[in-house]
Amino acid sequence: MSKEKPLIELLNKAVTSCRRCPRLVSFRETVPKRASFKGEDYWRNPVPGFGDPEAWMLIAGLAPAAHGGNRTGRLFTGDPSAKFLMPALYEAGFANQPTSESLNDGLKFYGCYMTAAVKCVPPQNKPTAEEQSTCCGYFWKEIELLGNLKAVLAMGGLAHNAYIKYLKSRKVETRGVKFEHGKIWHFDGFPSLVDCYHPSPQNTYTGRLTHEMIMDVLNRTKELTVDP
Repeated sequence: MSKEKPLIELLNKAVTSCRRCPRLVSFRETVPKRASFKGEDYWRNPVPGFGDPEAWMLIAGLAPAAHGGNRTGRLFTGDPSAKFLMPALYEAGFANQPTSESLNDGLKFYGCYMTAAVKCVPPQNKPTAEEQSTCCGYFWKEIELLGNLKAVLAMGGLAHNAYIKYLKSRKVETRGVKFEHGKIWHFDGFPSLVDCYHPSPQNTYTGRLTHEMIMDVLNRTKELTVDP
């Protein structure tokens, strides 16, 4: 068994019990249920990472969705973003199935681990700078514990910036590195950064991010595992 796995599990326990940000705690615990989910018990806690502890790719999103992760307890689960993202991960060979509906749906990841830069759902999907700083330690620890990482796939600008902040804390040169969909940034001794638009409805429903576009990003990211 990998030595990282129990440490990841301990970290996830710490994440789910966190109450450091009063605004986020209040919001996650009081989000009104949607009528279609009125019979369900919402998770309403911070949402931990999920996936393969031997992962070489870390998928980083913004934060749990109000009626996705905040309801189900797993990121990109039971919401429109999941319906877009999971078929792509399945097609690329990172998942055992193309759907993500609940914690007990049997979903497994191969070679990838999924997390969010901010672990609680924020109002209007906009965490404050202070909330991001308070939460970043969990994200940084995930990066450290996933010892096989070769790439961080940033779903959106906030996740991109969260990884850049981590690199800066390790004295890595990041001048000129800006979010750009499809761009792959390389850093000596650290996982590469791959930028992708977030698979939110405002991007996928409008065609800003298509299935073909995300498959291109995933396939080019897989090339990072091939030694030059």
